[in-house]
Amino acid sequence: MRNSDSPSKPQPAAPSLPRLAAASLAGTAIEFYDFFIYGTAAALVLGPLFFPTFSPLAGTLAAFATFGVGFVARPLGSVLFGHLGDRRGRRPVLVLSLLMTGLATVAVGCVPTYESIGVAAPVLLLVLRFVQGVGLGGEWGGAVLLTAEHAPPERRALWASFPQVGPAIGFLLANGVMLVLSATLTDAQFASWGWRIPFWGAGLLAVAGLALRASLAESPDFLQVREHARVPLVEVARDHWRLVLLTAGALAVGYAVFYAVTTWSLSYGVERLGVSRTVMLGCIMAAVVVKGALTPVAALLGDRYGRRPMCLVGCSAVALWMFPMVALLATGEPLLIFLGFLVALLAFVTMFSVVAAYLPELYAPRVRCTGAAVGYNLAGVLGGALTPMVATAAARGEGTPWGVAAYLTAVAVLSLGCFALLPETRPAREEAVVPVAG
Repeated sequence: MRNSDSPSKPQPAAPSLPRLAAASLAGTAIEFYDFFIYGTAAALVLGPLFFPTFSPLAGTLAAFATFGVGFVARPLGSVLFGHLGDRRGRRPVLVLSLLMTGLATVAVGCVPTYESIGVAAPVLLLVLRFVQGVGLGGEWGGAVLLTAEHAPPERRALWASFPQVGPAIGFLLANGVMLVLSATLTDAQFASWGWRIPFWGAGLLAVAGLALRASLAESPDFLQVREHARVPLVEVARDHWRLVLLTAGALAVGYAVFYAVTTWSLSYGVERLGVSRTVMLGCIMAAVVVKGALTPVAALLGDRYGRRPMCLVGCSAVALWMFPMVALLATGEPLLIFLGFLVALLAFVTMFSVVAAYLPELYAPRVRCTGAAVGYNLAGVLGGALTPMVATAAARGEGTPWGVAAYLTAVAVLSLGCFALLPETRPAREEAVVPVAG
């Protein structure tokens, strides 16, 4: 299929990079708010409300299982929206993915509990979580590519890092709302109706995000493609399968660390250590604030020193820090818990600040939306879907949960090996990067 935008036709004026980065950041913040609010609710309240016949531990595991379904759905979303992004453009992906995720999130806030409709309640929860995951699976590829493909090569990591700040803002919004509600409502009020408010608020955020994204210009790299892939997934699977598997394995550690800190530790701290919900949320949020603020700084280092070196350093730091982090968490002391989380997330951001430039540079524009998004979201299945469940099961006994530290360290070692096998892609000067075949 030939692109109707031939080189002889005038192209739209390039948008302001700050405006484009701000719109992409706002959209990813909103969509990750939708995704994170479910994780926080799963850690705090969904088990007793939707799985009341289970023991407390089994109920938490079941709630985390529905949380994990969102990650399983994300590769499907990356395939569906990646196809759209490679065939029709990055811009439509941004609008449709945001609409899908927002509607599913509002609907979660309306689902009756097990007490009202029985087994249909967790089934509906499962279905809506799956739809959330499909929408988010398309969001990352569209938002990151639209920014990265407009950015100058020598500053691509910096500009592409702004959508990567979106998850931190989304997390802070989600947990900030939960923190206010948990501090102002009684436990009975929170369990009865308070937990639903953040889900309903997603509707207003989605409307705001759609307004911001409505006028964005299409990516110049997409407009310059002369021959689009007929079925991008087939081309990626045939020519780049090794690259997809390596990037999925490499990025798994980032998901594992982030969700160990933000989801599993919240449940563990409240239920096992007796730390108040407000204190645990405060420790996590403070560490995420620092992580979000330093993302562009780390991305600048990626433009200067390369993508792969930053990833290798961050991954090594994770492997070395997981046992100290778990030991600090087990003390139950807020300042020590915060320190453990902070160092873990700084190691995380060292890697993930440059990923938004790294993955697109590995693929040719004709299959870039599919290839980058599939690798990124498969990593979510490996690292994000399993971590809360594995960590909860590994922390069953008394004493410090060293099994959790061992699991996270093992994931870090696996990812380190995958990063070691990936090539560097940072442009030496201002020339375009030669895509790497898988």
